Amino acid sequence: MHALFIGQTYIDVTVKTEVIPTGDEKAVAHDFAVSFGGNAVTAAFACAKLGVVPDLLTSLADDWLGRMFLDMAARYQIPVHARKVRRSSLSFILPRDGKRAILRARDDDYLHPFPHLHIGRCRALHLDGHQAEAALHYAQLCRAKGVLTSLDGGSLRSNTHELLEAIDVAIVAERLCEQMHMTPHAMLDYLKERGCKIGGVTEGERGMLWYDETGNVSRLPALGVPTSRIVDTSGAGDVFHGAYVASYLRQPSAPWHEHFNYARAAAAHKVQYLGNEAGLPSAADLEIAISALGALV
Repeated sequence: MHALFIGQTYIDVTVKTEVIPTGDEKAVAHDFAVSFGGNAVTAAFACAKLGVVPDLLTSLADDWLGRMFLDMAARYQIPVHARKVRRSSLSFILPRDGKRAILRARDDDYLHPFPHLHIGRCRALHLDGHQAEAALHYAQLCRAKGVLTSLDGGSLRSNTHELLEAIDVAIVAERLCEQMHMTPHAMLDYLKERGCKIGGVTEGERGMLWYDETGNVSRLPALGVPTSRIVDTSGAGDVFHGAYVASYLRQPSAPWHEHFNYARAAAAHKVQYLGNEAGLPSAADLEIAISALGALV
């Protein structure tokens, strides 16, 4: 096991349309994509596409969508450690003008306790806060063993405050700042107080405000993707997380600004494609993105 990712599985249906019908109206979409979804799940697939295949502990239903997800994971050789639910979860995503509206139907009523896995050779743990008790258990276990722990803090969870005590790298969204009534700078101070060695707040096209190993705060600008090439921003943050974990696993002694430079190129690649799977970059794609977009920062 190179790494362990823990999250909630969705099947994402992404629809490109200019019109959202209501009532008895009908409309025809321009395009659509069906893919795996979920924050840590998409990050795991991004990590695998970049050449470092992680294990994935995630929700799984014994239905046709669950079997479709297992087929997707098998194509990337991702070992899936299932936590059973009755029904698969769905996301309907409507990207438009650089934003995306999302409607989710989620089953997170887990039928069994989370599995206890052997993590003897694990070198990184990535969480999105779903499966709260599993996230806390593995974060504390990995922290005690010196394994890197990473959190995608997309929103406030039941045990976020406690969980952060066991997190090395906490990259959170503006939404979490809003939920906790904090400015981005105040959030960085809070992450430092919780003991996070690296912390950041992602701010979309404005990039990321973050602090490094020394506590120095700076801004990492997003790579300048021309507006005409932005197709679907959904999943870009998840790909960002998966890419920095992959970069760390390849070069654990490199400074974190290098891991994040790699990750922002991955996010810039993702937004140019419809759906999560189509937007997963390879290592070669990232070289192209850095070369083509770096000068536009």
